[in-house]
Amino acid sequence: MIRWLLAAMLLATPAGAEPLARTLFGATQTPAAGASSAIGSYAKGCAAGLVAMPESGPSWQAMRLSRNRFWGQPVMIDYLQNLSQVAQGLGWAGLYIGDISQPRGGPMTGDHASHQIGLDADVWMLPPSRLNLSRNERENISSISVRTADQKAVNENWTPAHAALLEAAARDPRVDRIFVAAAIKLELCKTAKRSDTVWLQKLRPIAGHNTHFHVRLRCPEGMDNCITQSPTVSELSNGGNGCDATLDWWVTDYLSPPKPATTPPPKATTPPPRNAKTYLMSDLPSQCAAVLAAK
Repeated sequence: MIRWLLAAMLLATPAGAEPLARTLFGATQTPAAGASSAIGSYAKGCAAGLVAMPESGPSWQAMRLSRNRFWGQPVMIDYLQNLSQVAQGLGWAGLYIGDISQPRGGPMTGDHASHQIGLDADVWMLPPSRLNLSRNERENISSISVRTADQKAVNENWTPAHAALLEAAARDPRVDRIFVAAAIKLELCKTAKRSDTVWLQKLRPIAGHNTHFHVRLRCPEGMDNCITQSPTVSELSNGGNGCDATLDWWVTDYLSPPKPATTPPPKATTPPPRNAKTYLMSDLPSQCAAVLAAK
């Protein structure tokens, strides 16, 4: 079935043009059989042997099932289930789990630059009201923002349970980093009570993460084709917790950038580098062709 689908896509592609990798990976409905393997980097790779996050469990529900993005490395599925149990201990019903990866990873048809090797997952900021939502309800319910409109502080939706959940999420040794809105890290830098705050270095400020947090796990031991992200969070934080001027930038120059120079820079003469939206199969690790073609 997979090979028939790929052949049909190739026939539909204009002569001489190579189909986009996101079109090919986005069309797969099942994982590639075999041992679990993360191939390439979080934003330029693919994955074999992914397993599905069960649609519902005693402490979680997977959301937006129509996207078919609830596939992850076994370590990721285990991590999310563990974290959902932690959430219950904090008074939540559990967790709503957003996008993880496509069945064979790879570039997605939309929304994400990463999530390509089964080691990224989005967790909603919305505390679940219940864990028996129908498939239709999961398509239409939305998460909540925990950040003010000016992006500088958390809002009334933020609770101590959110803070405790993020701390637990970051302290897990399997985690490489967690992407959050800058306002969230600013708040945690102010309110973290324990003397050990090195875990805060794993929380990395980034735009657009006010309704969910994005967990990225380390490359599992033995997955030699998995490329660890660089620089490390320790290097980014100069060995500290990251509650410094680099964090303040997100609510100063990022929101109100300095005025550009009066003389515009010269126009680029070379095409921009390709990205997740424009990658061709030839841009991905060579093993990804076999992953895509596997039964």
